Amino acid sequence: MRRCVIPRSSMILPRQLPRTSRHTLQRPLTSLSKPFKPNLHPSRRPQTHTPCHVVLSSSTYTIVGVALCTALLGAVTVIYQKPQPASTHPFPGSETEELKTSEEMAAVAGTPQPGRPGNLTAEQELKLKEFWSTLLHIFGVSDPADVSNGDADSINSQARTNVAGAEKKKSKKRGLFGRKTNADTGVDGVAEGDDKYGQVKEFHTLLDKQSPEELRKAFWSMVKHDNPDGLLLRFLRARKWNVQNALVMLMATIHWRLEEVKVDVEIVKRGEGGALEDSKSADAAVKREGVDFLTQMRMGKSFLHGTDKEGRPMCFVRVRLHKQGEQTETSLERYTVYTIETARLLLSGNVDTACIVFDMTDFSMANMDYAPVKFMIKCFEANYPESLGVVLVHKSPWIFNAVWKIIKGWLDPVVASKVHFTRNLDELAEFVALDHIPHEEGGKDPWTYNYVGPVSGENAKMDNDDFREKLMEGRRKVVREYEAVTQHWMHSTGSSEVVERRKALTEELRAGYWELDPYVRARTFYDRTGMIRFGGGVQFYPPTETQAAPMANGGAIPAGHTDDGVD
Repeated sequence: MRRCVIPRSSMILPRQLPRTSRHTLQRPLTSLSKPFKPNLHPSRRPQTHTPCHVVLSSSTYTIVGVALCTALLGAVTVIYQKPQPASTHPFPGSETEELKTSEEMAAVAGTPQPGRPGNLTAEQELKLKEFWSTLLHIFGVSDPADVSNGDADSINSQARTNVAGAEKKKSKKRGLFGRKTNADTGVDGVAEGDDKYGQVKEFHTLLDKQSPEELRKAFWSMVKHDNPDGLLLRFLRARKWNVQNALVMLMATIHWRLEEVKVDVEIVKRGEGGALEDSKSADAAVKREGVDFLTQMRMGKSFLHGTDKEGRPMCFVRVRLHKQGEQTETSLERYTVYTIETARLLLSGNVDTACIVFDMTDFSMANMDYAPVKFMIKCFEANYPESLGVVLVHKSPWIFNAVWKIIKGWLDPVVASKVHFTRNLDELAEFVALDHIPHEEGGKDPWTYNYVGPVSGENAKMDNDDFREKLMEGRRKVVREYEAVTQHWMHSTGSSEVVERRKALTEELRAGYWELDPYVRARTFYDRTGMIRFGGGVQFYPPTETQAAPMANGGAIPAGHTDDGVD
């Protein structure tokens, strides 16, 4: 096995790949009759490098969350993550690597970044296969090549044993999921196994409450239009390619979506139309929540519009519009998750991260609200991994310096070091082209945010239960075939036929979701104005005058808005 050597400049001694990885790479995957089994025994858990110059990449969520938190609006965290260069690290593509320049990014435009579908090393692909094998076992999906498949209880028991074994091993060294000392890591930081958000407990709770089939259903509901491999790779990168840690993180996220926030059945399904109904409720508490949610939408506390120089969709947050105590904590959290889930719909292809711009014009301490900041940091550090490309803090006044010192102390040092403050238009233009900067920010884009609220009948398709079930059944068939082909892929040695079939099924899943979308997701402002298109297209900028103006994705185009007519 070839040795992986870290450069001496990184101040890390050369080390070989983990024993588990060496063993796995040497084992042939030539026979479909020989099952691919992940190394689940606690004594054979993959060992991961903890370079002295990095900290957990999962803290990317911290930035994403703060960025999209239109409620917290004053407390800003900023990352500027440029593309990754080739690395001697065995698992390049994590946020701990050296960053590429914009010129290098342009040189490889149109190609996936490292650690993404279509750009995986041999070691990374093996980790992805191991992750899929573990998940499909937990979901109770029978592997035709594995004659030892057990029932649901034995599958869940095995998963628990793996996590328990990992916990026991860690506890011998420094206490259960404790912090590493400088002697352990070479830096001050959170250990990779840190469980400060109680995700191991959520992992066990989920297995207690949900059957394998319910877990499987929840996972595919979370996938939506994403590439399934791409979704799993987010969790693997966030956990430094440690499959066991990535599994805990993913399952805890499913628990969070199902039990705590009810993302798909409440926030996404009801949306702005549901908030409008709540605002008319006779129940004072329900009415307050609906009014507060819509107030934030109407004022444009935050909005999604345009792309930066790297093609990433942008979220603008107007900090001055938030005042502490004006909206309930629940409505702030609901609005934040709603914004993030909507922003997910704008990510596609090789653009899998977003750009956040915090407009700090006229910021005062009345805009500062620490509670939502902490909620966002917790929420996105744990449940939305690897989603942010760059966040910019624009025109922050001197009084924000004290606030930033507090926020910075909550962040991973590596993440905090990537914060970018832009003081004027010229500095903002280093990241965003002038014609993509809205006029109110001093740019040349004439677009302005004018909220268009829900209209009667825009969600009528959601009442068509029969047709929705027909579409759902079609999607389930594609899912079953995808799982079966994935099992063959796990045992193959790179069969082009299997690989191409998985790609085709991935596209079927994407297209199938967008056909199903109007039946499971309430229309948003961005659907009404034609920004989110039929079939998942995105149109940020006005079409030419010669183009027609048909219906927006599920509803009529409001006055003053146009659509380019692309299905």
